[in-house]
This record gives sequence, structure tokens and C-alpha cells, in this order.
Amino acid sequence: MVHSLENDLAKAKNEGSLLVSAYENIKMWLDAGFLPQWAIDSIGELVQKKAWVELNDRFFQHLFFGTGGMRSRTIGKLVTKIEQGTSKEGPEYAAVGTNMLNDFNIIRSTVGLYRYCRKNLEKDEMAKLVIAYDVRYFSKHFCLLTASTWRKLGGQVYIFDGPRSTPQLSFSVRYLNATVGVVITASHNPPFDNGFKVYYKDGGQMVSPHVEGVIREIKGVELSDIAQYLEIDKEEIVVLSHSADEAYEEIVLNTVLDKKVVKDQRPKIVYSPLHGTGQMIAIPAMKKAGVDLVLVDEQMSMDPAFPTVKSPNPENGEAFSMGIKKAKSVGAQAVLATDPDADRMGVAVRDHKGSMVLLSGNAIASLLAEYRITKMKSLGWIPQKGTKSAALIKTFVTTNLLEAIGKQQGLKVVNTLTGFKWIGKKLHDYEIRLHENLKRNGMDVVYNELNSEERRKLLLEHSTYYIFGGEESYGTLADDHVRDKDANAAVLQFCELTAYLEQQKKLSILEYLDQIYIKYGYYSEGLLNFKYDGATGAAKIEAILKSYQENPPRTLCNIKVTHMRNFAKDEIFDEDNKRIPKEGFYFLHLENGYSYAVRASGTEPKIKFYLFAYEPVSGAESLPQAKRDAESKLESLKAALTQDVEKRAESRDF
Repeated sequence: MVHSLENDLAKAKNEGSLLVSAYENIKMWLDAGFLPQWAIDSIGELVQKKAWVELNDRFFQHLFFGTGGMRSRTIGKLVTKIEQGTSKEGPEYAAVGTNMLNDFNIIRSTVGLYRYCRKNLEKDEMAKLVIAYDVRYFSKHFCLLTASTWRKLGGQVYIFDGPRSTPQLSFSVRYLNATVGVVITASHNPPFDNGFKVYYKDGGQMVSPHVEGVIREIKGVELSDIAQYLEIDKEEIVVLSHSADEAYEEIVLNTVLDKKVVKDQRPKIVYSPLHGTGQMIAIPAMKKAGVDLVLVDEQMSMDPAFPTVKSPNPENGEAFSMGIKKAKSVGAQAVLATDPDADRMGVAVRDHKGSMVLLSGNAIASLLAEYRITKMKSLGWIPQKGTKSAALIKTFVTTNLLEAIGKQQGLKVVNTLTGFKWIGKKLHDYEIRLHENLKRNGMDVVYNELNSEERRKLLLEHSTYYIFGGEESYGTLADDHVRDKDANAAVLQFCELTAYLEQQKKLSILEYLDQIYIKYGYYSEGLLNFKYDGATGAAKIEAILKSYQENPPRTLCNIKVTHMRNFAKDEIFDEDNKRIPKEGFYFLHLENGYSYAVRASGTEPKIKFYLFAYEPVSGAESLPQAKRDAESKLESLKAALTQDVEKRAESRDF
């Protein structure tokens, strides 16, 4: 460690400008001798500028490899001159820091992942990795760095010839019979973020016990080991042919239940990939299906700055402004948009006045679920009265309308923890159960070689057939060839729904949604996000969660809290009688039938509050009042929760 730099860092620590943890982490990295000169100089530049807040944010902790992988800033709030380099399109180097997504953390995680996979393979079996990457800053670089590291370790690597979506990566793991998959993406996060998301051989995001095993291996990687992998070697990295795209596109097209109605009605749809990977599969698939497709040309560029939107998130109305303008000019029935890695889909549809209205993720999932279940019954795929051998799966924080739909349609409804990884795990469980039950009868199958119809028949008889799954954050999945939410398929399914309603005496999407409310009752949801950045923010999130553990609310808006499910302590089982893993997640039920959930985001520095309302509906005439009552009560609950959270965030002894 350079003496003057060490003195400056020690002085800042002693004065309280630099956190002790940040000082120790900087010293650890500098003393380990693996950092290239540019990284050492970058730290020195920040010290010279006395940018202690920046150094604290970059080094206060080690980037956590959690369930699914890592996600963090790859560009600092303050970019050093050295990191910027001579590039005009973005920084030349990913920001140095133990808490940043950069070459050093990518390499360490790749080595740990390889070592874990190697331990779980036969002696002569090669560890096979498939990697996809999106359009973000450093995505291609991180892909090549990961591939190069894996090859140097002795594994086999497949990559695509350009950006591809997260659901395609999930599919490709199984399609290529890979040991593991990685996608370099931060989904819909701001441009300065990126991520390293891991999928196991079942095609789903890595979950327990595998993730704990990978974490142990990563911790065992010596910092001195990193230097040998910093130079990228592209030799023997296999670039996949377009047959890999064609195989996935076929699966996407096959999620359409009534191909004829789409071709006959040719729904006029405006679509935007929001500068992301959706254009690789969603666009050709919609054209093949017969959709009258209009593109938002300004948002077709794969630009990591996402220049036409404040945030590349289809949950945000602002991202739809160009699409809605286009829809008005061409008379389109709906606007669909997918986020940069094409796993989430947002929708805007026309109301009775002709104006475009944004749908919530909960509404999108409910519309698709009701249509697809009803259609499957009409096709004879499942019994008219339903069957407990078929399941609708949702997360606990997703609308209870999905549960009402599934149960009234006679299906098994399974709730999971937040995150589509848990829905993916359920699909793996059903596959395993199928094999177990077939073997008891002296049979077995190669699951990956079964088409959707063959899977349906076998699962209905010997396990559980997955019909549909959804989560409130704009993610749905309708086929288990993919084990994560899939917006490429969702856009086609929504086009089919639009075509079907056009066929049904020009019924609009919103009219169909009202029919669902009249049938099942009015359900509405609210979401509060509290974002706390950096080291001080992490402490506030921890304080809020701890206060719920030790002193949960007894009332809210003068409404009694009847009980709280503490997922960190309570023994909770799902509809398959499987114990739900422990997690820092709290679900509170109020005396008036409303409820809300509390959890920290797994991908962003946020704590989230999910609110759930229900009002009974006796008929079409009572629906407007039910809507007004629910929205009024939700607003009151939001205001009360906001006040309560602010107190809990600032108090260490709440």
C-alpha cells in the first residue's frame, strides 16, 4: 500500500469521514496485490478529492452474492478521470470498489461458481456454462470476462452473438443441457447498474441449497487469484448459431392457445423494447403470429443510456409516452413494452373514451390467467370443473384476485415467497415428482424432449400441471420450458387476448377486467417504495425490519392488526405441504379484511410495502362504489404507513 495513500485513508478513518469497514476493505484490496495500476490510481484520485461519501458507498461492504446472483452499480456516482478514460460512450472501466459490480467481483464470483459446479459433477463431466447479456454498460465485456475465466478454469462456454433476453437464457440452460447459466443484466434498473444473475441446470434461478454452496466457494477465492483472469482470452468460446434462437422462438409461439383468432383478427399493437433485448424474439414472433405490429422506432436502438426514458421500466407511465403517442396516431388497440432484459411486460389499453390507460402488473396477470384457464377448459385440456392436479402459482405479494380466480376455477393455488425464482423452483419440484411417480410404475421419460402437450398429459396424471404464474412486478409465465418470467411470450399472449375480445363483439380489455371484478369481487393493490442509498441507507432498512420483528404495529388508521405472519420465524407451509423458507418478510392482516406486506428488495436499496384491498361486488351497478371505497381506504393506509416508516427508519430503539 502506497505510504501517503495509507496515511490519508487512516486519517480519514480516524476523523470519521471514512467508515471503518470501508477503510478495511480498501486496505485489503490494495494490500492483496491483484489490482491493476488504473484501479489503484482511481482510488488515489478519490482520496485526493476527499470523496469520502463515494469511497464509503463503494467500499462499506462486499457485494453480496444472494439468491440469483449480484446486482449493483457498475458506474460510480462520481466517475474518476481514470475510469472514464477516453471513451465518449461511457466509462472505459467499471468502477473499482468491493460493493461495485466490476471485473474483480465478476471474476471472483465466476471462480466460486465454477468450483461449486465442479464439485457437483462426475469426475469426467465438463462444467458447461451458457451466458447471455443485455444492452447495458459493460454487459458484453462482463460476458466475455466470465466466459474467458470459465474456460481458463477448464469448463466449456456458450455465448450468443449479441444481446439476448433473460427468459431466453433460462430456456437455453435446459436446451443446451448446461450445468449452469449466467445472464449479465440489471433488468429495469437505472443505466449505472448491472448484474450477474445465475441459473442452475433446471433453468431456474439458483436457490437454496445451491446458492449457499456458491457463496462458500466465492468466499474461499483468494484475492491474489483474481489477477490471472483479468486478461480476456476469446479462444474456444462457442458462439451459438441462430438455431438456438429458433428453438426458443418456437416455444414462445406455442404459448398462444388460439393461433387462428390472432391471424383472423390481426390486432393492431404498438410495441417498444425500451432499447432492450425484446426486439430479438418478441418482434419476429408477433409478426409470425399475424399481429398488425407498429414499432416505436425511437426506442429500437440498443443504447445503454436508455436515452428516450427516465427509467427503462415498463412499470412507469413515463416509459409509455412515445408508445401512446404512436398508438393515437395509428389507432392501435394497445401499447406493449418490455424492459431491457425482456422479462417484464407493461401494457396500456384504451378506455371507453378512447384514452390510453396503464394496467398494473396485477391486472395484467389476472386478465391473462382468467382468459387462459377458461380457454384451456374450452379446449378440453383440463376438466370443466377444474382439477387440483393443475396449479396457478403466485407470490404472496401478488393480487389476491389471482387466488380467487384459481380457486373458483377449481385449481390448486400455490403462494410463494417474492421473486419468480420460487415459481421456477415449483416447476422443478413438479418435474421431479413426475419422475418419481413414473419410476414407481416402471416408467420414465426424458423431460426436455417432451413437447408442451406431452408434458401436460403426464403432469396432470402423475404430478401437477402448471397452468400459469404471475407476480405483481409485471412478470408472468405460461409454459415450463422457461423457468423465469417471460415478456417475449407475454406480449404474444396479450395480443391473443386482444384478438379474442375483438372477436367477442368488440369487448375492450377494461370491460373484460370489469367482468372479472363482477365475477370475483373488486381487488385493488398499492405499493410504497422507500429507497435508502449507501451505507446509511442500509442501516435504515435494517432498522425498519428489526422494528417489525420486535415491535410490530398494533393498529393502522385506527384499524386493529389482527395478526402478523412472520416469515423469518413462523413455520409456514404452502398448498403442496412444502415448508416455505425463512425470510425477513412480514404479512399483516387488518380487522377490515385488508392486509399489507413488508420486505426489503433483493435487487435494489429499497424497502417495500404491498397493500391489499378487497370490496365485495353484487353486480355491475355496485362496482363503481366498490372501486371508490377501496381506493379511498388504500390512500389512508399509505399515508399512515409513510408516517410510521419514517419513525422506524430514524429510530434504533423503536
